[in-house]
Amino acid sequence: MDTRTRHALKKDKFAQATASSMSWVSEHRSDVMRWIVGGAAVLVLCIGALIYWSMRSTAADSALGAALDIYDAPLAQPGAPAETGIYATAAERSKAANEQFAAVAKQYGWLPEGAKAHYFTGITDRELGQTAAAETELKVAAGAWSLGDRNLQNLAKLALAGLYHQTGRDAQAIDLYNGLAAKPSETVSAGVAQLDLADLYAAEGKQDQARKLWAKVKDADKDGAAGQIATQKLGGKQ
Repeated sequence: MDTRTRHALKKDKFAQATASSMSWVSEHRSDVMRWIVGGAAVLVLCIGALIYWSMRSTAADSALGAALDIYDAPLAQPGAPAETGIYATAAERSKAANEQFAAVAKQYGWLPEGAKAHYFTGITDRELGQTAAAETELKVAAGAWSLGDRNLQNLAKLALAGLYHQTGRDAQAIDLYNGLAAKPSETVSAGVAQLDLADLYAAEGKQDQARKLWAKVKDADKDGAAGQIATQKLGGKQ
């Protein structure tokens, strides 16, 4: 078969395929249009959702940052005149920050920044002596999906364990400390959880259990801060 013949056949096959496709499109015009319109609508919705998420995340981050600025604000020196942004007492500062954290948690609770706001709301609730409210907020943060943020979850669990110990629920606190030691994170190492647990045992008068934990932390973290603290505890410098 010569070259011209092959080209002619290919052209004819392409023409036939094109004609067949156009015929199918013509026969199913309404279906094709629905698919096109539906696909375009889905694309627009996806783009809109991404834009909305980005805008809300930016707003949430800004709001959380403003609340953290209040929480980190300086305290007034004794006898100094009142100044904007400077608080007379730590309790006054915690109250102001708590209100802002609670507002962020309420408005942006479905975002990672909202989960962090729940944590700080719980921390400031505890500082203000509102233990029931603190427990509620810390539980939310401890169970937050927050992109699987174990760092935040473990911080909340550590604070919650401390709250349980403070309110006489040591069994619950011990469970949390042991869980944290088994699944540590960057924010809460196994050593930190074990040190807090050892302190709980010491407060209960269980010195043998406390010393076993201090020794364990000392051996596991010889050059770290947790190991140094454990060494001091074993040396009686409590």
